[in-house]
Amino acid sequence: MKVTILGAGAYGLALSRMFYENTKNIVVWTKFEDEKEMLDKERCHKKVLKDFKIPNEIIFTTDMKEAVKDSSLVVIATPAAFIDSTVKELCTYDSNIPILIASKGIERETCLFAHDVVKKYIKHDKIAVISGPTFAVDIVSLVPVGLSIASKDEDTINLVTKLLSNKYLKLRATDDMLGVEICGSIKNVIAIASGIIDGMGLPISTKAMFITESLHDIKELIDALGGKKYTILSFAGFGDLLLTCTSEKSRNFNLGRIIGEGKSKEEIDEYMNNTTIEGLYTLKSIYQLLNDKKVSMPIIDLVNDIIYNGKDKKELIKFLIEK
Repeated sequence: MKVTILGAGAYGLALSRMFYENTKNIVVWTKFEDEKEMLDKERCHKKVLKDFKIPNEIIFTTDMKEAVKDSSLVVIATPAAFIDSTVKELCTYDSNIPILIASKGIERETCLFAHDVVKKYIKHDKIAVISGPTFAVDIVSLVPVGLSIASKDEDTINLVTKLLSNKYLKLRATDDMLGVEICGSIKNVIAIASGIIDGMGLPISTKAMFITESLHDIKELIDALGGKKYTILSFAGFGDLLLTCTSEKSRNFNLGRIIGEGKSKEEIDEYMNNTTIEGLYTLKSIYQLLNDKKVSMPIIDLVNDIIYNGKDKKELIKFLIEK
């Protein structure tokens, strides 16, 4: 069975290694010819996964039509900002292939979650999303990891499980696509706040307090937006929140930490400009979404004010006690 992965970033490449356990017929599409040539030549992406040697059987292409031809599953692994344009191109060649969304985030202009963006162009229900506590570098290290998979279509869940689960990767299924996407998106924003706490020199006890409070807030947000509260206890929920809010491998956490340490605006801007930080993209989107839906989540307002409006980071400590 052929698997097509759209996106040659760290996570797309890591997923290619997991699919490789079950099928050697894998094509990874990239929009950039120079990236394709580098991957073909080096069999390694030194910028994002320098120690991962890509199996020779995995094919790279910039030809979308060729990438999706005769594919059994298409995986969307682009940054959230590029899901729309990618799926729009995909559906000109084949709009009936089952789709697995591995991207996280909320589209800025529309405040749509990834599966809603896909549904603008793909009219079938063979769509699933995955999310959970998995850094790409850990996936390719072949250690045990777990992901939530969500879909309204049982056949799609079965297909993805057959192709993706293996002796290293466990999938737990749910039909709560919205809840899984909320968790996968907002945890990046919460991780920025957790990094600020760490950067201010506060101990793990304070971070644990903050993560616990955030769990409650996300649970209520899931409910307010129409998802299922119990999803907060899944790999996509508590699992990913715990990982992203405590690990130095998280770019979102590291951004928060340098803010908390009091680095100069120039240093912070340099990090933001030279690092892909999905939490920043999501922050603007979810801030707008909450305002549009008239849903209260004060931690999002506070992080937004610290990042974009110059609010004192120490307000985060005050917030934790007074909340």
